Amino acid sequence: MAKHVGVKLPEDLLHLLMEGTTVGIMATFSEKGIPNTTPIQCIYPKGLESILISIHKNHTGYQNMVWQKKVMFCFLDANNIAYSVLGRAGVVKAPSQVHPLMNIARIDIIDIKSDRSVLTQVTSGVKWKHTSWETEELSRALLQELKDLANQL
Repeated sequence: MAKHVGVKLPEDLLHLLMEGTTVGIMATFSEKGIPNTTPIQCIYPKGLESILISIHKNHTGYQNMVWQKKVMFCFLDANNIAYSVLGRAGVVKAPSQVHPLMNIARIDIIDIKSDRSVLTQVTSGVKWKHTSWETEELSRALLQELKDLANQL
């Protein structure tokens, strides 16, 4: 059963996002009402009430986010982390300094709910690895840009 948490990132989710190793699944809707989910690897908290993400400017999720403004993120990871975060999105940097096809958006939190279950426990999240040293370097640079922006904005 879902439980309302508030508008501030819970401590366990905050620490997970600061590690830079989790994947958040962003849900959006198109102008025609078609749902879309987008895995986001480059994500970092900006304080307790906002999240910064890096996303490709041509991705359907980005186009929907720009049009709709509202997004929902699902976070599932080890230690029974299970949250849904509703937020209002806005582009803060287009393009990214790191890559001309990537843009940076800020998600201001509207509501957070805990999706922990009394019947099950989340023991791990989405597992992924880089396909090359170049993609690892790009991801590291994009995450560093988010960290820097989190301190500047």
